Amino acid sequence: MFEQLQKASIYIQSYYNPKPEIGIVLGTGLGKLADEIDIEAVLDYDEIPYFPTSTVETHLGKLLLGKLAGKRVIVMSGRVHFYEGFTMEEVVFPLRVMKLLGVKQIFLSNATGGLNPAFQMSDLMLIEDHIDMMKSNPLIGANIEELGTRFPDMSEPYDRNLLALARKVAKENNIKTHEGVYVGVTGPNLETRAEYRMLRMIGADVVGMSTIPEVIACRHMGVPVFAASVVTDLCDPNNLKPVTLAEVIAAAEKAEPHLATLFREMIRAL
Repeated sequence: MFEQLQKASIYIQSYYNPKPEIGIVLGTGLGKLADEIDIEAVLDYDEIPYFPTSTVETHLGKLLLGKLAGKRVIVMSGRVHFYEGFTMEEVVFPLRVMKLLGVKQIFLSNATGGLNPAFQMSDLMLIEDHIDMMKSNPLIGANIEELGTRFPDMSEPYDRNLLALARKVAKENNIKTHEGVYVGVTGPNLETRAEYRMLRMIGADVVGMSTIPEVIACRHMGVPVFAASVVTDLCDPNNLKPVTLAEVIAAAEKAEPHLATLFREMIRAL
């Protein structure tokens, strides 16, 4: 696995030699942050050795390299998910490549279902903690000693300094945000009424199908993580309605300008 990571990173470096400082992963309907990047190189995922390629239509599968707010960034326009049939090692492969390329912080975004009754469509939530119900883990198997320790600590999965910076930037730019707990499930089906009740009872504010494996891999490697969720549907078990992908994308697009400002200005301040 480590040899595969090295080959992927060497291939990327052959097209773009400068070391990126910040890694960014753009979730469902959140790809337009790419419009703000001074793009210097673009690679399709399927060009890069061993790089997993998304099968989800809303995830473009392109790696963007360039500058954002004066910092060199590497941006995943779309991610792969466990529910697509990838192994957890494949899901986190791109994040590990980012580490080998030199990134110092990683920013994650995702589309989620809102469990907290105070949340509305298109609200932003800064993730302060998570509950892992994804039934597998990217660290299962032989430990990759070159990346990190066998038993990484998870007492602070989301970097407190980056969270403090996010609060400051949100206040300065009049961006309404919540803070809360993300619960990760396997998917791809949405949950039942009883499952939504259970997830809320155990302390979750939003539910999604990504992010947690990436955070675990980053903590294993010692890379600080910031993550934000966009509420793209409401999961009130007492008033549950079917949701379409078009509605999810529309809610994400409404929140995109705020998320883009948050990420851009946080990166500028680093």
